[in-house]
Amino acid sequence: MTVILPSLVFSGLSPADPGTDPIRLVLVVVVDQLRPDLLSRLHSRFGPGGFRRLMDGGTWFEAARCAHFPTFTSVGHAAIFTGAASAGHGIAANDWTEPETSAHVYCLEDPAHTLLGRKPKLHEGSSPRNLTATTIGDEMVLAARGRSRVFAVSGKDRAAILAAGHLGKAFWFAADGGEFVSSTYYYQAYPEWAVRWNAARLPDRYAGATWELSSGRAVGPGDPDDDRPAEKGHKRLGRVFPHILPAEPGAELYDALGTTPFGDELSIDFSLTLLEAEGLGRGPTADLLAVGLAATDAIGHAYGPSSLEYEDQVLRLDGLLAKLFAAVDRGVGRDRVLIVLTSDHGVDEIPEIRSAQGFPAGRLDGERMRQSMNRGLRTRFGIEADLIDSFWTPAFHVDPAAAAKAGLTVDRVAETAAEIVRTEPGVAWALTRADLLSGRVPDAPELRSVRRSVHPRLTGSIVVIQKPSWHFYDDPVKYAATHGSPYAYDAHVPLGIAGPGVAARHTVSPAVLEDIAPTIAALLGTAFPSASIGTPLLSPPQPVRDC
Repeated sequence: MTVILPSLVFSGLSPADPGTDPIRLVLVVVVDQLRPDLLSRLHSRFGPGGFRRLMDGGTWFEAARCAHFPTFTSVGHAAIFTGAASAGHGIAANDWTEPETSAHVYCLEDPAHTLLGRKPKLHEGSSPRNLTATTIGDEMVLAARGRSRVFAVSGKDRAAILAAGHLGKAFWFAADGGEFVSSTYYYQAYPEWAVRWNAARLPDRYAGATWELSSGRAVGPGDPDDDRPAEKGHKRLGRVFPHILPAEPGAELYDALGTTPFGDELSIDFSLTLLEAEGLGRGPTADLLAVGLAATDAIGHAYGPSSLEYEDQVLRLDGLLAKLFAAVDRGVGRDRVLIVLTSDHGVDEIPEIRSAQGFPAGRLDGERMRQSMNRGLRTRFGIEADLIDSFWTPAFHVDPAAAAKAGLTVDRVAETAAEIVRTEPGVAWALTRADLLSGRVPDAPELRSVRRSVHPRLTGSIVVIQKPSWHFYDDPVKYAATHGSPYAYDAHVPLGIAGPGVAARHTVSPAVLEDIAPTIAALLGTAFPSASIGTPLLSPPQPVRDC
């Protein structure tokens, strides 16, 4: 069964009116967990209008990488859109423990702003309140005195919200209801076009749909039938093609969609509907649309980056990008659009596959390590209480109340706990927050992004960096493959920029995700985001001066 959504053959926009500023729309596409080496290998199989729009027609940065740690979705998106490190933008990880209260905090948690149109649940709510820096979109709105508009769409809330910033609007896919939702931070009522999109129940059209292999494998490792036991698949979808989705509409179907290319089809369709309804790119100043494509991440976690599923997803994504770019060209004008394509992080191979290939690899159990540290601390200090009360990858948190009751400082407990956990198999480094803040850290290359990313309050008490190809998820059924480390497989990302005046070239010049926001700012002539530490990668066209 093949599903074609109506607006994927989108042609409804009329070109923008002429103006003095050639850039009317900044389109930032972030493909979650995309490895650039696969793009290079598949280049000959791509059409001219998708990835090759940037790889052949724009400036392509071969050496782009994440300078942040951990290499997670939230930290990556914050880096892309603020140009800042964690101390500046405030997003230390996807989750952390509040130092004073020991409460768990999700990076976007905001009970004051619940999901729009939903009955509030305890502690449920989302907003950018934990984002402590402006984004490039915020600066565009401020520079244009409110005339620029900023929107972000993604399959993930953290990708949409961190891209939209404080002054934009964010929409993300809610798998429990099969709808794109927002929060009361952004709207008091959904715009009519969003109501119509959700009412059409487009996700329901995928009930019983089959994800077939679109073409045979031409490059890369893997068994011909792709039946690798290390792949976990997604619940009922299984490990091998074809992958058949649940036959009935409902939460099970909507959850499964995110681990197929169909999840990105929905995000693109919603984005094109937004583009038309809001008239982006047709105003007097530049607008920004950020599209976060999350299916590659879910597929990579489930099947690994050398799977047929990961490869097929990228090939299908090439066609979706071509449709998105073509629609933007028709509606705004090709010479008025600046396109940035990148990823928030990479991914490592499944450790069981690495191990079978003869490499040292394995899985770390954070909860078991926490218990081991507590046993060691009880012995060292002659106490009965547990002093390490939580673990959120990649950090352990010392309970300050328990430490004080035992007559110990948090720093002393953390230092002793770090000594204990360093003996664990698969652990390369265990560093305390105090060590990171004071600079008492070895000058090892893999620690540079860790030092750069420490948050003075929110980074955990003990930060653990695993050895290469060791994963911080002990259950291979939850995540077959994952990311989060500072190593090249997680840190190397694609980055391409195409638009008016941008040369078609490949470069190996250094580039990090924090450079993207100041590059856009330089090309538009806006202020850099407030905590930006990045460097513009491209120079704006020089104005003609009178003699």
